[in-house]
Amino acid sequence: MGGQRTTTGAAGRAGDSEALEHLARIGLIAYGMVHVLVAWLALQLAWGGGGQSADQSGALATLAATPVGKPLLWVLAVGLVALALWQAAEVLRWRSGWSASGDQRSRALKKSGKALVKAVVYLALAWTAFRFATGGGQSSSGQQQQTTAGVLGWPGGRWLVAAAGLVLVGVGVHHVVKGLKKSFLKEIDLASAPPAAERTVTRLGQAGYPAKGVALALVGALLVYAALTFDPAKASGLDGALRTILDAPFGQLLLTLVALGIAAFGAFCFVRARYPERT
Repeated sequence: MGGQRTTTGAAGRAGDSEALEHLARIGLIAYGMVHVLVAWLALQLAWGGGGQSADQSGALATLAATPVGKPLLWVLAVGLVALALWQAAEVLRWRSGWSASGDQRSRALKKSGKALVKAVVYLALAWTAFRFATGGGQSSSGQQQQTTAGVLGWPGGRWLVAAAGLVLVGVGVHHVVKGLKKSFLKEIDLASAPPAAERTVTRLGQAGYPAKGVALALVGALLVYAALTFDPAKASGLDGALRTILDAPFGQLLLTLVALGIAAFGAFCFVRARYPERT
């Protein structure tokens, strides 16, 4: 028990570290920047000026091509690693509740699971930023197709790909519901925020979460389609999902709305960096 208290205490100190918190704020700003760039690429795709893939890799490639792109990518990668470490510290901080009972245990497991998933996402994005900073980046849609092709070749691989797609669909639906019900406000401590800032956070979250949710659900649906047709080319990632929206009836308008929503999510991350997470 003493060892567990020591570990939990160390995790709590790590999570409350002022230096790590400042770096995590930089990470949130970097995360928001990626979404704003993806939104810009999606708008270009909607209005006939698309060049880079409208996804995270395209956003980072766009940033890398600017005169100050490489230094910014390093800052982005470091910030995202700090954000991942912050979430990893959250997992350890809630570890003491795993052995509790009832609602306390359920809450601890839920918080730990969400923090772990976020840490993995931030680390993956940080690695992508690092690759582009060192000149080794490549299209994430191409990587996803290669990965999907490899998994489809495994025994039962088709079911694994389909399951991954269904999970993404579920995450997307969760994002949509989270935005519509404004439940994201439960995760942010706005006690010190003026009314105007609270309204801004609310409006950005209401627009951003559903738009991101729609995009994620479509990425998941394409993965399920790839599994059903045994065709990894169908697993075209976020870029493919946005192009699917463009090909739909009124696609240009729909893609514009989704792009503006993704930009709103990016702006939400900028504002989110100002306020602490509610425990």
